[in-house]
Amino acid sequence: MDILILLATMLFCFLIGMPIAYSLAMAAIVGALWIGIPLEAVMLKISDGVSKVAMLTIPFFVLAGAIMAEGGMARRLVAFADVLVGLTRLRGGLSIVNVLATTFLSGISGSAVADTSAIGSVMIPQMEENGYPRVFATNLTITSSVQALLVPPSHNAVLYSLATGGTISISALFMAGVFPGLLLGFSLIILCLAVAYREKHPHGQTVPAKDAIRIAIDASWGLITLVIILGGILGGIFTAIEAGAVACIWAFFVTMFIYRDYRWRDLPVLLHRTLRTVAMVMTLIACASSVGYIMALTQMPAKMTAFFLSISDNKYVILLLINVLLLVLGTLVDMAPSILIATPILLPVMKNFGVDPVHFGMIMLLNLGIGLCHPPVGAILFVGCAVGKVTIEQVMRKIWPFYAVMFFVLMCVTYLPEISLWLPRQLQVLH
Repeated sequence: MDILILLATMLFCFLIGMPIAYSLAMAAIVGALWIGIPLEAVMLKISDGVSKVAMLTIPFFVLAGAIMAEGGMARRLVAFADVLVGLTRLRGGLSIVNVLATTFLSGISGSAVADTSAIGSVMIPQMEENGYPRVFATNLTITSSVQALLVPPSHNAVLYSLATGGTISISALFMAGVFPGLLLGFSLIILCLAVAYREKHPHGQTVPAKDAIRIAIDASWGLITLVIILGGILGGIFTAIEAGAVACIWAFFVTMFIYRDYRWRDLPVLLHRTLRTVAMVMTLIACASSVGYIMALTQMPAKMTAFFLSISDNKYVILLLINVLLLVLGTLVDMAPSILIATPILLPVMKNFGVDPVHFGMIMLLNLGIGLCHPPVGAILFVGCAVGKVTIEQVMRKIWPFYAVMFFVLMCVTYLPEISLWLPRQLQVLH
């Protein structure tokens, strides 16, 4: 009954249109009143939820990603990817450029929505001019942007670490996302090649050597951000938090003094948008912390474990059920609240079945990322349709092969844990 009261309150608040953060807070308050806990305890948990030093990772990486995504980096990365793909002259070369450019930008922005907007605004019109269907270009941009949820510096990996109470290293999650993200990108490239040969898409064009060198040098300034983030963390030069701060300084320097595509008078608007994003995320984290506290008091994780054990004691069956649950959740609730709500409930279940928490983090991020590409709350889908100037109905009729690829990658990541865990183990950042 305790759990029913908590979940029913949360669901009711969602249905009447209350903001998700406030819905979580209301559920915590009602749950506390039901089990007889003083409301002061809930308020203290809300305060404690955002009083961790690790929280600084979020604003730093959000700001660095916003500066790089809007400061001309996307256009330069597309040109650099075009140079690399042009060497092969493969049929469907521009679609591969789209995926590669998104891979590069994902390692800088950490945001799937930013990647969809930045890469889509450059690549979708360019692909259409070269004979690609606009819907195909939009679908490819939408689904390839899911890489940003996996590869470092993924904002959502930071959220998952915070949702576990800080028990999982952000560095371990960053490294764990490298191969799943690259596997998704590689799988989409295979799909692009298959579609290109079936639909007779145009060949890639070789870029003259003189232009190729200039483009590579121009793009290298932004790609150094990857070296700063990963090299700094792995080399022990600075922590993930400090890496975000250094990335902000470098992104500002490159954008304003080297590329000089961004106007100084536009900076306050960018900072305002960043602060609004950070404020929403922090409010969500604070309110979710109070819900997690009530869940712990009502022994929800233990009861969920008992429930799944009553269905099956086979780890692989349970993993399949969890995947289905997360896929459904991802289509109904946005990613940040989904992570903050589901992690305290499902992580103890996964630990009981011997699933590594870092591995489960990758499973969760990929599941919820697929949800972002599907209505009714698919943020990446909506942004992609807006940038591509196509309707959701047009996209949904043609997106199913892309869903199939993402589901294939999800199954690989779920049932082959070494895809996620090999690199963290080699770099000795796992635990």
